[in-house]
Amino acid sequence: MSEPFDVAIVGYGPVGQTLAILLAQRGWRIGVFEKQPAPYPLPRAVHFDHEVARILQAAGLGEALPRLTEPADVYEWRNANGETLLRIGSREAGLSGWPEANMFSQPELERALDARARALSNVAVYRGAEVVDLEAGGEGVEVTVQCDDRRREVHARAVVGCDGANSFVRGRIGARVTDLGFFFDWLIVDVVPHEPRVWDPINEQICDPARPTTVVSGGPGRRRWEFMRLPSEEVADLNNEATAWRLLEPWRLDRTNATLERHAVYTFQARWVDDWRRGRIFLAGDAAHQMPPFAGQGMCSGIRDAANLAWKLDLWLRGTADERLLDTYASERIPQVRQVIEFSIELGKVICVPDRDQAAARDEAMIARTRETGLTPPLPTPAIGPGAVLQGDALAGHLFLQAEVEADGRRGLFDDVVGRGFALVSCAGDPLSAFDSELAAFFTSIGGIAAHVGGGVRDVRDRYAQWFRDHRVGVVLSRPDFHVFGTGSAVEDGSRLVRALRSTLEGRLEASTRNH
Repeated sequence: MSEPFDVAIVGYGPVGQTLAILLAQRGWRIGVFEKQPAPYPLPRAVHFDHEVARILQAAGLGEALPRLTEPADVYEWRNANGETLLRIGSREAGLSGWPEANMFSQPELERALDARARALSNVAVYRGAEVVDLEAGGEGVEVTVQCDDRRREVHARAVVGCDGANSFVRGRIGARVTDLGFFFDWLIVDVVPHEPRVWDPINEQICDPARPTTVVSGGPGRRRWEFMRLPSEEVADLNNEATAWRLLEPWRLDRTNATLERHAVYTFQARWVDDWRRGRIFLAGDAAHQMPPFAGQGMCSGIRDAANLAWKLDLWLRGTADERLLDTYASERIPQVRQVIEFSIELGKVICVPDRDQAAARDEAMIARTRETGLTPPLPTPAIGPGAVLQGDALAGHLFLQAEVEADGRRGLFDDVVGRGFALVSCAGDPLSAFDSELAAFFTSIGGIAAHVGGGVRDVRDRYAQWFRDHRVGVVLSRPDFHVFGTGSAVEDGSRLVRALRSTLEGRLEASTRNH
């Protein structure tokens, strides 16, 4: 710990692990401090979406994801009589090139992330090392770490608190919290059936006022049940092994044909932090936000935090970007997180109904709507908020496509074949065609890549051609976190987009306003 770190990360769950990898891959020396001496061995999060799969792909886990996950094609909501209230269908390949819904076991994912992090020589992971104080100065942050019965002082240019819902870092910087007051207690039960069984649908919500229940995949070979605590029940009565087995009886599971991995009562909350940055200290993951699980976006949101912050810290540490770029971390992430939390609450209001009359009214309205609409696609993740994007561009802040391509004899997903970072892409020609040497040198200096899809890069399934037709654009500039910076109507607009990006990175955010 005697050597200074570029970034110190407090907490080593999936968010801290992902952030450590994304920064280390960019060449920075990363110190990770986790107060727990060993990884938590039991399941927690069980779902991530296509965007998070692409971020994990960027962190080097692309080949491992098929082994670690079970894609879910249907998420069905039923009432007590088994009637369908809502049926959400997920595609095998979403916008980011991965299944739209991926079920997994968190300990397995954490092992894979840990192996990847430790394979990078510039990541140092310290377990049993509790951060007990932070003191920010002009050139960085002094981190006090309690480890092996002694305190050590560590210097870092920046610190990120990924230390969970009870975050020390959040308390240390005095961050304010907005709490929407949506509280429900649920018993979480994780099970490993001894024999394979087909679960149809693979994921479902049972909106029964007698016992609202969630039944979903817990990853390959695992299942997850969540049972809402009823108003007449005490937490202690619900949170025991005998109760867990009793509630599992309708699914013909008992000690003879299944292993109970875990049972625990959680209080679902809905809140976010208003201050994600205090100078060189940042918050990410559950330290910055918590949400009900009904949209499966808790861990997803934390990993999005890591992807957003990593490239901004990288450019700031290099001196390529003005410090004001770091302010866009919160301005972009908070509006999106807030919308996801509010959506999760709305889903919760559908299932968390213990009153029979209210449930009957809900059922009547939802059944009629489902008969009209049929299978509903998953709602897209809301765009990020205002920040380092081209203002006035309707696509700016939304996710950009990743699909299968072929180039230079290689075939696979775009990021693996062509590259990742700032990507200037067009189906109409060479997007660098209007660049002068000075602009080309700048784009290269920030790791920019350019691709003529349909030219040197073959669009294997015509996904890019379709995307450009649908959105009526000729060129797109996407960021390292895969969000659109801006678009242009013609391929020659690529130079305008990169100049606007340069203005943004230099802190002249107003210069990125689109001229109409």
